[in-house]
Amino acid sequence: NALIIAEQRSFHLLRGSGIFPTLAKILKGNPPCAVRAAHVLSEIAKNEEMKTPCIEADLVPTLIPLLESTDQEMLLHAGRAIGRICYDNRGLQEELVRVGVIPSLVRILTDYAESEPLVHVALLALYNLADLDSAKEALSMTKVAEQLVEQLRRAESHERLEMVFEVLQALAENDALKVQLVDAGVPEVLSEILLRLQGSSQAEDTCIVKAASDLIVSLLLGGKKGNITGQVHKESTSRSLFSRGVAISVDGNCLRMFQLGVIHQLLDVLEKHVRSGDTSVQQAALSALQSLAVPVVSKVQMLEEGVAERIEALLWSESPPVQFKLLGTLRMLADGQADAAEILGQDPLLLNRLVQWCSVSDHSGICGEANRLLASILHHNRSQEVVKAIQAAQGVKHLISMTTSEHAAMQNEALNALAIASAIDLGICLLKELICARSSLVQSLHKLLRDDNTSPEVKYNSMGLLCRLLNSGNFILKEDNIKDTLERLCSHSNASVVQEAITTLQVLRGETPH
Repeated sequence: NALIIAEQRSFHLLRGSGIFPTLAKILKGNPPCAVRAAHVLSEIAKNEEMKTPCIEADLVPTLIPLLESTDQEMLLHAGRAIGRICYDNRGLQEELVRVGVIPSLVRILTDYAESEPLVHVALLALYNLADLDSAKEALSMTKVAEQLVEQLRRAESHERLEMVFEVLQALAENDALKVQLVDAGVPEVLSEILLRLQGSSQAEDTCIVKAASDLIVSLLLGGKKGNITGQVHKESTSRSLFSRGVAISVDGNCLRMFQLGVIHQLLDVLEKHVRSGDTSVQQAALSALQSLAVPVVSKVQMLEEGVAERIEALLWSESPPVQFKLLGTLRMLADGQADAAEILGQDPLLLNRLVQWCSVSDHSGICGEANRLLASILHHNRSQEVVKAIQAAQGVKHLISMTTSEHAAMQNEALNALAIASAIDLGICLLKELICARSSLVQSLHKLLRDDNTSPEVKYNSMGLLCRLLNSGNFILKEDNIKDTLERLCSHSNASVVQEAITTLQVLRGETPH
């Protein structure tokens, strides 16, 4: 207590002594004493109460030119003083970027890469500034990516690795910097780190593995981590990594990851942590795999590598976030790939688990994602066996329920899946179930058709499914009032909806569509 009281008294005396303007004069005009003055300031600025008088005395603008010094001791103390004074002060941080502190920090990383204290100061400063858009833009004009790769390779402690990862994660949000990070070899270093640590069971190594996996996701797509509570209907259809004309594609970036063997390392890490029960690493690895599965070329390779079979070990995970990530990864694999849909659609263990998840009421995200995977398997396959397997697992009723979803994307997925399944296998086993569910299915379709808020695409797909059922010759429609709805749709503002309404009415009347 005596020491604390003495310290507080000292700071009070310093504030009233006028020492800060004096320190500014020493820094500007007394080179022999400037290093000691910077050291004094770096110590004073540790105290929160001392930051304001430092700012009022314009010490920050006075300290910034000192970052161009070749004296390592000066760089160390000036860097610490600036960092401590400006910490958590966005206005001052923006000013630092504006007056050109970024090139100085990158120069320190470049010229003094082997100096542990200086590298720490520079990295800490970059970490504090990296969230600023102005700082990212300034960094994109430098060789910071190469220096960060160098520091990743040099890092011997977990603390240093974590600090570099934090800076890289922030920079990966910027389009131009993301290109530079990939070109500088960040994926290669991540691959080396995963390979080195994949067999470790130490908690610190596990944190590094998770951070490396998260960074892979950021470099691939810059995607956000999955949210268990929803927005599952939102899909990004873009295949481009960047805007503003940056010429690098997801396909090329994923191919590079494959060439580095990242896929195998992620799977090994995933399997190890399934056994250990570390769900945070499981989520990170699955996020990376899901991002890798976006391009068509990657889907084919991942299927050949047996990814689908290897990640099914997580089917019985009790962690909702892991379940959500697993479903999203499998759906991404099946998207547009008949081979993948056929493999997944004939796995009774997977289908039974999916049907269980389709009924989960406590986790709407998992329920929605399970339904979407079921719809995707039906949509993208071309096999009667898959339709039979899903029907045997009692999955069709969930797709019928999915047509009533509040999300248009999920409605469309269910309608398309049922329409394709009925075209593949209507006369064999699916018809019986659709007839049994006729009342609920037709009611759902009718509701979608008469609701003014239903999107044109959903109306079009609803009529497409209705036509397929009517064309089977075995499906009898008893709801006469649906004809009135179809007749009203003949005046719809969307031409495709009008044409489909006319076609459906003709089929309903037993006429040959024109």
